[in-house]
Amino acid sequence: MRTLFIENREEIDEVIRACKTCFVAMSDNDQPYVLPMNFALENDTIILHSAQEGRMWETIKKNPSICINWTLGEELAWQDVSVGCSYRVKSKSVVVEGAIEIVDDYNEKYRLLKLVMAQYSDREFKFSKPAVVNVGIMKVHIKNIKGKVFGAKAVTPWKS
Repeated sequence: MRTLFIENREEIDEVIRACKTCFVAMSDNDQPYVLPMNFALENDTIILHSAQEGRMWETIKKNPSICINWTLGEELAWQDVSVGCSYRVKSKSVVVEGAIEIVDDYNEKYRLLKLVMAQYSDREFKFSKPAVVNVGIMKVHIKNIKGKVFGAKAVTPWKS
């Protein structure tokens, strides 16, 4: 089984949009810290939202550099059913490195909240002023983006 790079940015974006959760990694005083989060993708920017307090919020204020992962697929595959090291999960993964920008502008926060909700629903949402004021909205400007396919061209008893 092989690992292949995804070269096409449209295919990378498809992987991101097909996921419901991303995993955001940051460094808190040289200690790794990872959280699952909801998100939206807009061109070369990832939009995240959270409370404006807590460990994550304090960490990104000190160090805005983060790494985000999306993984799609959980199909088990193997080359030889009796060889443990030949097992793999067939999946696609995207990793983004970037820096967080905290968004304070009310109108931009409102617009970005609508984008986050559009990732999860076709419904049109409205947000109250306190909801917009009290939510933390972050833009992650993509510095590096890589996509990979794991377990490529593997043969399983149920699917090729």
